[in-house]
Amino acid sequence: MTGLAELTGLGLRWETSGQAGLTGPLLALADGCDRAFRTIASRWHAQEEAYPMTLPAASLGGHLRSFPHQVTFAAALDPADANLAGFADGPVVDASGTVALTGTAPVTEVLTPAACHHVYRAHRGERLAQATYVTTRSTCFRRERQYEPLRRQWTFAMREIVCLGTAEETASFLDEACTMTDRFAGLVDVPVDWVAATDTFFRPDRHPGHLLQRIQAVKHEAVYGGSLALGSANLHHDHFGSAYDITRGGGRASTACLAFGLERWLYALVDRHGLDPAGWPDLDAAAMRAVAR
Repeated sequence: MTGLAELTGLGLRWETSGQAGLTGPLLALADGCDRAFRTIASRWHAQEEAYPMTLPAASLGGHLRSFPHQVTFAAALDPADANLAGFADGPVVDASGTVALTGTAPVTEVLTPAACHHVYRAHRGERLAQATYVTTRSTCFRRERQYEPLRRQWTFAMREIVCLGTAEETASFLDEACTMTDRFAGLVDVPVDWVAATDTFFRPDRHPGHLLQRIQAVKHEAVYGGSLALGSANLHHDHFGSAYDITRGGGRASTACLAFGLERWLYALVDRHGLDPAGWPDLDAAAMRAVAR
């Protein structure tokens, strides 16, 4: 397994809080991965959209109940002068590195947990005349029990391709998306296996979403090395179409997404092809060939 020392030599700047900075060869490889995934998105003429860093908590009620252990909130101090003075006159940060907060303002925003949530909110109320495809890249935030460089992080980059359409259109999209991912992975010699998966729900024994994923297998992960999910294919049926009043073909729209974790792809490529960038595959050429077939 490729370790921290080797990755640091390639341009990883690792923070024990579970965050990574990149420079040099790894930054160039990350740019190449994202270009490749955008090329894959071009197969569906997916429209590029960019979104803020946060989402309104009011739009994520179900997510907050399902994954409270993973959520990062955007918090700020109560702006009252006395509260700000109490903070400024206090230790501010204690010996353990913990911020000595005084009163906080109401928390209304959540740092992005998954890129696709922005897409559904942005297309709220739309009446789709045809299947709609969107691609976006977001910095995502998920708290974990422990962190591993490039493999499991608090913050990470996610590139997604999202389909909004009928049940048939979203199912067809996912079939082709998985095939396209297989082609690309094969061309860059990063073997993956598609595995039915369930999200790490809070209290899964009593959560209906956990049971649904087990029965209907609505989430599949592209797994490298037996344990590292490089991406996922997700079918949401009409869950988000109903939540955001999006329709297609006279009924609630179905949605599906293909998600790539950029840092995890970096890890897999280095682990598979070694520490010399000269031996790394041509990602642009591989993506073009994957789409051309």
